[in-house]
Amino acid sequence: MEKTVVQHIADSKKTLFSFELLPPLKGHDFESTQLAIDPLLEFNPSFINITYHQEEVVYENAGNGLMRKHTVRKRPGTVGITAAIKYRYGINVVPHIICGGFTKEDTENALIDLQFLGINNILVIRGDPQPGTRVFTPEPEGYEHALELIEQIINLNKGIYLDDKLENTRSMDFCIGIAGYPEKHSESPNMDSDLFFLKKKIDAGASYIVTQMFFDNKKYFDFVKLCRAKGITVPIIPGLKPMATKQNLINIPKTFNVDLPVNLVKEVLKCKDNTQVRQVGVEWAIQQSKELLDFGVPVLHYYTMGKSDNIQKIAKGVF
Repeated sequence: MEKTVVQHIADSKKTLFSFELLPPLKGHDFESTQLAIDPLLEFNPSFINITYHQEEVVYENAGNGLMRKHTVRKRPGTVGITAAIKYRYGINVVPHIICGGFTKEDTENALIDLQFLGINNILVIRGDPQPGTRVFTPEPEGYEHALELIEQIINLNKGIYLDDKLENTRSMDFCIGIAGYPEKHSESPNMDSDLFFLKKKIDAGASYIVTQMFFDNKKYFDFVKLCRAKGITVPIIPGLKPMATKQNLINIPKTFNVDLPVNLVKEVLKCKDNTQVRQVGVEWAIQQSKELLDFGVPVLHYYTMGKSDNIQKIAKGVF
């Protein structure tokens, strides 16, 4: 059985390195994934996260002033790419399991597939609302909250399946990670409420937290302090995303509900093009990472968004 994320942390005397990838776009092959992973192998990643993307509703012009509605999944293959990475590289992979796009039965079947493949690390999140909508809508016979999803997985870890008539069932052994928000989730009324539900997920059986991106380390330090005060004792892994384009100044705060430090914004605005912005992002992330190393974080986890050249530069400056 593969090592769990918390076992990696417990067995290490130093800060570990990990990163997150997107599955390839539909119509692409494993090569794009290799191109992102290969430059980072020298830093001995302890695990790689793979995101899950639910179907999107899109509208096409059908003529005569009418629109045709259909659904498309632009990045399928999370389970398949997880297995491909695991067995090609021998690295633990952590697929995301989300509420959006899954029924309870879909969830159970996906987890059975992962168990057969020898994958027992997962990151559980609710998932975003459908593109173009403001409110998250669960699938019929699905879950509205990540807590419910965690409870189903813990039941499977005890050998309890949806069909209570099954006999001689085997228990699973999933290590569950969850998301944490140093600047609170955009839908939470306040940080205290956010931490209340975060602790409920830990109490339900989650083993560690990976944070949403942040660009000011004080946000992370304060978040850890607040979590500890609430009795949350599990590892809290900081998630970092380097600035890459000028457009990030608009879309990061809007999409992820995070603040950008004044000095970072000033440096980005000075840049003549996105090549310069990418370098500013690397330098800022190196300084963030070094300060977090001094703080003694268990893992430095990087969001690649599918490209890893900047992550490679950051890792060279840190590890």
